[in-house]
Amino acid sequence: MSESPPPQVLLTLPNVITLARLFAVPGTIWLILQHRLDHAFLLFLAAGISDALDGWLARVRNARSAIGALLDPVADKALLVSVYVTLAAIGVLPDWLAILVVFRDLVIVGGVTLLWMVGNRPPIRPLWISKLNTLLQIALAALALFIHGFAVPMETAITLLIWLVAASTAASGIAYVIQAARRMPA
Repeated sequence: MSESPPPQVLLTLPNVITLARLFAVPGTIWLILQHRLDHAFLLFLAAGISDALDGWLARVRNARSAIGALLDPVADKALLVSVYVTLAAIGVLPDWLAILVVFRDLVIVGGVTLLWMVGNRPPIRPLWISKLNTLLQIALAALALFIHGFAVPMETAITLLIWLVAASTAASGIAYVIQAARRMPA
């Protein structure tokens, strides 16, 4: 008699870690609004470590799940976009940069939704420029929290990263729009 496969468990350890990262978003935002950027930096850093940890655990424990595949990018984007908007709201990052970051993500989500609605199911794979953009966005958010949280004078680095994030965000958004346009039915 053969054994039946174990039931699919939704709350795997990697998924619990991802949920904790998602639940850290309101705390991070509150800390920023309270001008406790030092603590917000530490929570942001912990979220980054948890992102690496949940992915590693999912691979080594063979605990990948459909819910994890959906939750992980949602947690990442929720944290990153919320931090950008909140840092702009308190004057640490430029408003126009937060608007650009949010707009790019809305265009991508809208494009994917539109493609699904016309029956063209696009593969969800990030482009290399998008991976670079995410890395730069994370670096800028972490550096802004660190510099303003611990009063470290590094304004030149922030200014450089702001322009690199702006350029990579625009390039990534344009690349996704071009890719989506090619997938639209004639």
